[in-house]
Amino acid sequence: MRTQDMNNDGASLASGVGPEIGTPSRAWRVRADAWEFLGYAMKQLAAAAPPPGKQSGLKSQVRRALGLLGSIEKFWALPGTETMGRLRSCIDAEAYGEALKLVEAVKQARCRTRTGPEQSRQGQEHHAHADSAAQESSAVPDERPRFEVLVVDDITELDAETLKKGMLEQRRPADAFSYDVNVVPSFEDALVAVLINPDIQACVLRPGFGIRADGPLGSDLKTFLGRYVDDGLEGLRPIDRILRLAGSIAELRPELDIYLVAGVGIEGLAGSLTRPFARIFRREDRLDLHLSLLAGVTQRFDTPFFTALQEYSQRPASVFHALPISRGGSVGSSPWTKDMVDFYGLNLLLAETSATSGGLDSLLDPHGSIKDAQALAARAFGAEKTFFVTNGTSTANKIVHQSIVAPGDVVLVDRNCHKSHHYALMLSGAQVAYLDAYPLDQHSFYGAVPLASIKKMLLDYRRAGRLDDVKMITLTNCTFDGIVYDPERVMEECLAIKPDLVFLWDEAWFAFAGFHPVYRRRTAMAAARKLEARFRDPDFVLRHAEQAEALRDPETGELADDEVWLRTRLIPDPARARLRVYATQSTHKTLTSLRQGSMVHAFDQDFEHLNEEAFRESYMTHTSTSPNYQILASLDIGRRQVELEGFGLVQKQADLAVSIAQAVARNPLLKKYFRVLGSRELIPAAYRETDCSMPLSQGLSVLDEAWRRDEFVVDPSRLTLNIALTGIDGDTFKHDHLMDKYGIQVNKTSRNSVLFMTNIGTSRSAVAYLVEVLVKLAESFDAEQRTLGPRGRSARDARVRALSSAPPALPDFSRFARRFRNDELTPDGNLRAAYFETYKPGATEYVGPDELARMVASGTEVVSAGFVTPYPPGFPILVPGQVITANALAFMAALDTREVHGYDADLGYRVFSNTLAPAADPGNDAALVTRPA
Repeated sequence: MRTQDMNNDGASLASGVGPEIGTPSRAWRVRADAWEFLGYAMKQLAAAAPPPGKQSGLKSQVRRALGLLGSIEKFWALPGTETMGRLRSCIDAEAYGEALKLVEAVKQARCRTRTGPEQSRQGQEHHAHADSAAQESSAVPDERPRFEVLVVDDITELDAETLKKGMLEQRRPADAFSYDVNVVPSFEDALVAVLINPDIQACVLRPGFGIRADGPLGSDLKTFLGRYVDDGLEGLRPIDRILRLAGSIAELRPELDIYLVAGVGIEGLAGSLTRPFARIFRREDRLDLHLSLLAGVTQRFDTPFFTALQEYSQRPASVFHALPISRGGSVGSSPWTKDMVDFYGLNLLLAETSATSGGLDSLLDPHGSIKDAQALAARAFGAEKTFFVTNGTSTANKIVHQSIVAPGDVVLVDRNCHKSHHYALMLSGAQVAYLDAYPLDQHSFYGAVPLASIKKMLLDYRRAGRLDDVKMITLTNCTFDGIVYDPERVMEECLAIKPDLVFLWDEAWFAFAGFHPVYRRRTAMAAARKLEARFRDPDFVLRHAEQAEALRDPETGELADDEVWLRTRLIPDPARARLRVYATQSTHKTLTSLRQGSMVHAFDQDFEHLNEEAFRESYMTHTSTSPNYQILASLDIGRRQVELEGFGLVQKQADLAVSIAQAVARNPLLKKYFRVLGSRELIPAAYRETDCSMPLSQGLSVLDEAWRRDEFVVDPSRLTLNIALTGIDGDTFKHDHLMDKYGIQVNKTSRNSVLFMTNIGTSRSAVAYLVEVLVKLAESFDAEQRTLGPRGRSARDARVRALSSAPPALPDFSRFARRFRNDELTPDGNLRAAYFETYKPGATEYVGPDELARMVASGTEVVSAGFVTPYPPGFPILVPGQVITANALAFMAALDTREVHGYDADLGYRVFSNTLAPAADPGNDAALVTRPA
């Protein structure tokens, strides 16, 4: 690690002479860099005496690194205070060789904690103080997963060591896992520990802890913790203080097991405290506590289906069913398929079967290992029920739509949603009412649908007397470009207008969000649980009653005007509102799973009596009778991973994205050609109360504030890189520069931007490589400009102007043709009727883009006969039954994209033949379609 890096990172955590804990989201990186730097510095100082000036600077940096680690390491069990003290003593005595051995041992121990590689004899010797009670044989590598237990108790350092020794004495070589223990003295210290130390898997609370941290905290942490630690804590009874701490830990890290160890009277406490605690113990119950710690991690580590599949693959069997490849039968001895076995390995073939016996269970009728695996997934993601899907979230969306929506039901849906929703609505026969997201014309993609637009449409249906027809609303959270809704507020206000409205949140790109304390609150399942608790609050009932009275005319008793409802933060009637919430997630997109591994999460209070049977039939309709067992097993493993290390991985994912954005913003060469778009560019000011463009770069508390207050926020792990100043369009930049030249893969572009996403698998090396590639590209653009003549510069400037200026405005949804609509008062149309009308001979024909533009300009009403979806931006510009407008055609003409689904480059657009006539008289209702019964 370079000295300059040390200075930059040090500034983020330390001020003055007393290092303080600063931004928790960055602590993992600062800690790793500090240990890396100490190793480098000790090697330099131990090898040979550097020049006096360099030696002085190196020693200064070493002191700074030790100061940083002194403020961080107290929240980790390893290396522990004893090792840190020895390290300081060695450095003070200039025994750099001995200090180097300590640093290397610490680095090995840290790797062992995270990934479980072999720990050397040397490392074990230097950490004997932590493992002295039950140290496994140093001759045998300990590759068991290792975790940390946090104990909260204000005791002396000597008593803390005695406590740790007593707990560690319970460990045995036969245990499936190993753990280390750390003790912190206060409420505040406990919260800091769970925020910055992802290795913690369990917390043990003991009466007597203090309130405030025993060291200085940075302003970011102070502000963030201010929501949990206040002056009122001092006046609480000890038991109430314990309950507050348990609740705060559960809110920040709900996956952690929390235990209470009390001195007396636990029999009386047990009945009232069972909810926040996994178990309650007396102080002397060390063995039971030890076994409980292991059992809690075992429950999260358990993978019922993956384990069953492993066991099945090891059993001898003779195959007499319809899968020749099972057990490698058709390929194992073939000279023509040997490369398949070599590439995929034998385990894949041994695990292939079409049988549902032997514990493998049936996905279509789960009663064993699949059922258990889905139950564990529901627990992990905060759902009431979870269902595995092996053919992607496209199918998951169709399952939910068909289970809820009957022909004729009105569904409100973001027109900018994934195409699977449009096809699902067509299949279900829904009356589709499209909502328009706010446009980002400059960047050629949409944001999200404002809550005011949703409320207005619901109120329009109420005014038209058709609110009962509205069944469901479908929204994408977060969008492909990282725009995140506030589901809690959306559902709360919608339920105030339509108490039985069903919500489908497409979280295809948001599966990771449930494992971070700030992200989590904007997930569908967390929002549903919070609303459920709020609806039971007596104060909420009173607030609703007061508002209900205010929203009626005091003289007539009639409802207030819609404008009043639109201006009001609506409160639903908790006696009538029903929480019926579904979320579909592409596990394979943002978590660990094989391709097409997805999940459906449900929090539906009426599932059993209103949707269970319909959901089962819909699931049967869309799910293969031959599901891929490897995909199912990977879903099981992906759930295990995020329960045990998801918090740390998501924290790292977001921080790495911020480091890319900062590198682009700080590098003079990169700033010439690139700019990362933040909240100010992607979210109009009307939908933001805060004004920080990249909140996480300013700290966790700033991110937290924005995610609590703003209507829309931007996922920090999504980076929209504006490339207009390069003069290269997004599609060309993606293929010709990133992928073909440097092997950098991205999913999405617009005409002047490229979307980069970090994920839980992104490494620091990958981030460094991306920044390096961007620098190389910027250098090549500089070199190219130096060789351009006047004509070349003029052409390049024209390309830059074209990409920097706004193209034709993004086309909002126009309207359905009258014959596919119910009436003139409401916008919904029968997508299914329009789609299947195209099956009639002679119903459609193709019209070229130029001729079609002339027809539309002349006033001819032309109706699309199919979906037209350009990639990018990836949403349907036209759907069956939609009236084609000049705006839509102008946008299509301006798009510079290689792939357009539903458009034939040779023939043009497919349209309904019988619409090629002047627009009908708006007063003639004869062509309106009759709504199905």
